[in-house]
Amino acid sequence: MKRTRRFWTLIILCIAVGLLAGCGTKEPSWQSFEGALNEKSFPVPKEANSPDRTTTNAAMDYVRYSLQGLKEEDSIPDPYLDEIEAWGWIEQKKEEIGSSRVFQKDGLNVHVTVHDDYFIVMVPKEKKASIKGLESK
Repeated sequence: MKRTRRFWTLIILCIAVGLLAGCGTKEPSWQSFEGALNEKSFPVPKEANSPDRTTTNAAMDYVRYSLQGLKEEDSIPDPYLDEIEAWGWIEQKKEEIGSSRVFQKDGLNVHVTVHDDYFIVMVPKEKKASIKGLESK
């Protein structure tokens, strides 16, 4: 009887520890980056997951990335801002609205909006098409 009770206590304890470990929020490391799906020259953390690329918006090509630990009230974390600048993007502070920021590089604008546990990278379609058209000439 004592062995059975110890066995079940151990099983319940293991399940509780597993649940607690699995439910903890993991902070992003901000160590490795790759090009965004809609603009390869704009960095996004490799840890960010993008389940879909939405192109139904006529004016913007945008991609939603899930990333645990992001907070809308904190906007873009400093390590990510540093990496964006290291890739050659310049923040357009006068166009900043709330948790939405605008970056420019080579005449191309990229809008980044931070929400709780995800962010969106948006590129205006008309500007992107005109830039590509100029590069092909």
